Amino acid sequence: MTLKEIKSILKNLDTISFTLPDGSLVPSHFHVTEVGKSSKHFIDCGGTLRQEKKVNFQLWNANDYDHRLHPEKLIKIIELSEDILNLGDLDIEVEYQGDLTIQKFGLEFKNNSFHLTSLVTDCLAKDKCGIPTEKLKVNLSDIGQEPCCTPDGNCC
Repeated sequence: MTLKEIKSILKNLDTISFTLPDGSLVPSHFHVTEVGKSSKHFIDCGGTLRQEKKVNFQLWNANDYDHRLHPEKLIKIIELSEDILNLGDLDIEVEYQGDLTIQKFGLEFKNNSFHLTSLVTDCLAKDKCGIPTEKLKVNLSDIGQEPCCTPDGNCC
């Protein structure tokens, strides 16, 4: 989700909720403690120079149960950040406290809630380091004739 998309969604909401990948909700008394711009300048394993920029939201739970972040307040925080940090319409990454350390998530909107989505690592230079991009196709007839899925088979 991009900054433009979240602002558009927030304009039509009365309340804000965030759902974790396991389906549980971030407590409703959360705060957005940071809106920032992250920049990553790196070389991948194939030697290609790359640059990545994202907007970063940090969610935090306080023992302040009397205040709730309303959509219009978050829009104001975003707009202030856009002006001061020159954000542009970048993808959003969300930080939230996990069991032991800060976790990072992607963001999407569905069922009237923002969903924190799992992020995965990936090789950006598969063509240069020999990792196949497609799954190998194997004919079942080429696989050995040994019985499988029987008590004396070798598949388990």
